[in-house]
Amino acid sequence: RLAPDVSETVTSRWVSLHIEAPDGEAREGVVQMLVDGGAGAVQEVGSALLTHLIEGAELDSLCALLASAGARVQRTELGDVDWSTRWITQVGMQRIGRIAVAPPWMSDVVADAEIAILIEPAMAFGTGEHETTRGVLTLMQDLVAPGALVADLGSGSGVLAIAAAKLGASRVIAIEMDPDAIGNAIENVERNGVSTQVTVLQGDAAVLLPLVAPVSLIVANIISSVIIELSAAMARALPPGGKAVISGILVTEREHLLALLTADGWNVESELREGEWWGSVIARP
Repeated sequence: RLAPDVSETVTSRWVSLHIEAPDGEAREGVVQMLVDGGAGAVQEVGSALLTHLIEGAELDSLCALLASAGARVQRTELGDVDWSTRWITQVGMQRIGRIAVAPPWMSDVVADAEIAILIEPAMAFGTGEHETTRGVLTLMQDLVAPGALVADLGSGSGVLAIAAAKLGASRVIAIEMDPDAIGNAIENVERNGVSTQVTVLQGDAAVLLPLVAPVSLIVANIISSVIIELSAAMARALPPGGKAVISGILVTEREHLLALLTADGWNVESELREGEWWGSVIARP
């Protein structure tokens, strides 16, 4: 999900937890226990859950609680870890259909890809490592028409905007509120040679999207509450039949979100689930 919070970690001793958890609601309960226990990141690898926590009495209590829930926990002592630099070494290459995403130091690995994207990992999120990013990259590949105008809402590192440009969009507007992400997005756009196609704007999508409309396609990898807030603005920004790719939504939020989107007049064209995350292609009538 996200890299650990580096603000509290440099002088702490860390433990890696490898957890075999039951399926279904019991598994979701184990994930919630980890989050409540202070896990800043929970990764699903096959049937296992992986996370890192600071050692101590609270961790011992958490492991006992996990065991009582039917989970098998394997602990590995990591000692003193500086996550402010170590997490970067965990970022690897991701292949999603025709697209391959990698950090700059792995450019040779993706050289044979039809569409290669290099992302400097200022944050772990936005490099293609996260399920929601991969979901949008999967769903958008057949939706970007040559010469399209695409809006990327909550663009982060700019990976989706860059992908849209490399898929054939003539113009992409990447909108991001976080000032810390803007510089990284601009650098990634330049690094991938699409600065003539992609414009990065800082600000509120609710304000900026109407100013760049109409657009051919919207991609939005953001939390469900923001998608709900932007639903009407997205619909107005698209022509009849225009589509949006949405992600960043928990599977548990799917039914509630679909009910609201349907009430706003959206049609669901396709869906994709990876782990606990859900994404969809929605269209205006």
